[in-house]
Amino acid sequence: MPLRTPLHKFHLEHGGKMVDFAGWEMPLYYQQPGADPSTQGIIAEHKQVRTSGGFFDVSHMGRVKVQGRHARRFLERLCTRKIFDMEPGQVRYSLVCNDAGGVKDDILVYRLDDDDFYLVVNASNREKLLAHFDQVRAGLGADAIVKIEDVTMKTAMVAIQGPKVMEVISNFSREIPTLKRYRFVEKNYLIMKLMVSRTGYTGEDGVEVILPAMAVEMAMKMLLKDMAAKSPESIVKPAGLGARDTLRTEAGMPLYGHELREEWPALTAGVDFAIALDKHEHERGEKFVGQDALLRLKADGGPKRRITGILIEGKRAARQGMAVLVNGSPAGEVTSGCTGPTLDRVIAHAMLDASIAPGTKVDIDTGKGAMLGGVVQALPFYKMPK
Repeated sequence: MPLRTPLHKFHLEHGGKMVDFAGWEMPLYYQQPGADPSTQGIIAEHKQVRTSGGFFDVSHMGRVKVQGRHARRFLERLCTRKIFDMEPGQVRYSLVCNDAGGVKDDILVYRLDDDDFYLVVNASNREKLLAHFDQVRAGLGADAIVKIEDVTMKTAMVAIQGPKVMEVISNFSREIPTLKRYRFVEKNYLIMKLMVSRTGYTGEDGVEVILPAMAVEMAMKMLLKDMAAKSPESIVKPAGLGARDTLRTEAGMPLYGHELREEWPALTAGVDFAIALDKHEHERGEKFVGQDALLRLKADGGPKRRITGILIEGKRAARQGMAVLVNGSPAGEVTSGCTGPTLDRVIAHAMLDASIAPGTKVDIDTGKGAMLGGVVQALPFYKMPK
């Protein structure tokens, strides 16, 4: 039986179409009985986030505390991103690799203090990563002091995303709207402590909030009610997994199991900013797991394939695994595909030969005797207006 988040009742009350996702029962979209169908569903929720604001339950994501005298050393070994120079209140996006340099997951690292960190990981990888964490900790030696605690079931996590979100939040907090991107603050709301970060997975501004599981349903009902009362012109409405996926695809954000995989080297994913291949030249010479393999790959000329985008002709979407051809020859495969509601165009992410430049015409084999035409385009398809 799938796990349920603390907001399961909330989803049902708001007409959530529930599906099994990574072992959790989650809303794909919302459809209130009797309401106008054109104002609900994935496309409507997507546009709501792009123009105003959307509320996502992301409690299925794993949340792990990492504490102790050697917590930073552990994370330096675990993460492709540099950790030692993080400041308290800072968040960093990082990858976690296997020995071959393939991606086990992408994660967010929160630094609370010198020896106190918080990780957010993908739901489908939580159990795998907990075992990997134990292996990395053991590799530091028997004297290493690192406490790892999975707090996923004790906590909840929600994302509030959209161009009007900070305007609405300013009615409740002066501090949160002043946060820089990838910064967080701990706040008291009602009788609970919240961790609020200026992060998200939609390509829009907004926040992600971690709070106690037992209080989240009450807190979210009150928060959404207060938002609607104080700023009725910019109401934040619930949105499901469907809109979350189309939003991140437009924004060029990778998804584990699609653009990120254990069998593909991290350097193929298009997130080189999160891979510090010079890490061993700093901070005690510590290397991350998989760094040697990636250094060899770079020395050999880099990856032969990389993630890029494709604008597709017509209305039919490409699906993961479909072959991509250039001049009739195999050139890669589709990793994600959808209709981008903001663009009103069919779009895709694909793993293609690194030599293929933007502007190149391609064909996508649907496997059913039909081809989809397209043009290679650098990611992202959509950038948040400044």
